[in-house]
Amino acid sequence: MKAPRRYFDPLAIGAPRPLLELPLRLERMIHFVPPHNEKVRAKAPELVGQVDVVLGNLEDAIPAESKQAAREGLIAMAKTTDFGSTGLWARVNALNSPWFIDDMTRLVGEIGDKLDVVMAPKIEGEWDIHFIDQYLALLEARYGLKRPILVHAILETAQGVNHVEAIAAASPRMHGMSLGPADLAASRAMKTTRVGGGHPDYRVLADAVEPHAERVSFQQDPWHYTIARMVDACAANGVKPFYGPFGDFSDPAACEAQFRNAFLLGCVGAWTLHPSQIAIAKRVFSPDPAEVAFARKILAAMPDGSGAVMIDGKMQDDATWKQARVIVDLARQVAAKDADYAALYRF
Repeated sequence: MKAPRRYFDPLAIGAPRPLLELPLRLERMIHFVPPHNEKVRAKAPELVGQVDVVLGNLEDAIPAESKQAAREGLIAMAKTTDFGSTGLWARVNALNSPWFIDDMTRLVGEIGDKLDVVMAPKIEGEWDIHFIDQYLALLEARYGLKRPILVHAILETAQGVNHVEAIAAASPRMHGMSLGPADLAASRAMKTTRVGGGHPDYRVLADAVEPHAERVSFQQDPWHYTIARMVDACAANGVKPFYGPFGDFSDPAACEAQFRNAFLLGCVGAWTLHPSQIAIAKRVFSPDPAEVAFARKILAAMPDGSGAVMIDGKMQDDATWKQARVIVDLARQVAAKDADYAALYRF
């Protein structure tokens, strides 16, 4: 455990000083690109105008024989693309894999000045973050980087969930974390092959009213507990929580429902694995114009957040003022990037 006074000290001589606050960035969707696929990689300049984050995926879904090609493809994509205000992330291979060292060394050495976030899979405890933190500092010092690269942890093992609070607090380099439902399901021995979303057999029955009468049942969300715990850990430490992947591309309604549940619980974005999911994430993680309008009413009626007022028959006080502030601040971020939403929000 670092002493509080040393928490923001650089971990290597010549490394950039850690950030005191996270950059204010809109990150509604983290769009995954398989960089070994030249056809998909060539669409990166087009994606920049459509998504908030472009992520080069080097880990799962990249065959072992294509790992090197994916790394080279990501480096080439980064060098030839102007990302502007769109984030550039990389999901590197697991810390215990034979590819991790080369992933980190090559990416930091060749595109470290453009790389915003390293997404690290299968993080099990703060010790994993401490290792990545130190290693990144050494690489940043070696290659003369002027700003630190942030770290995003994927929560996808039972042990990781057990240490989620310590992971969120492990380093000032922490950007946030994402739920990894598929690997987490395997780690817990859950009986599902789905990637995110609900399950038709995970439900509760209404009480029996009459013998042998059909009883209403309600499908439940198996990820509710984990998302809520992740959101609390992130909020307590000033980092960002994200929903991860939704694997059924044929069911946009279910994808939207899962994304919206995560948004309402406090997540700021989700992964998009297919182009069809981009519009869903954009819609879900941008606040509803009616909610924004009502939140602005609250702020206008209570400029300093004190006291209590009645608006449209509902009592508003300092707690609802804080809720309104969250919605309006997010709406301003969205409006600054998206002219269509700026018009809807009337900013």
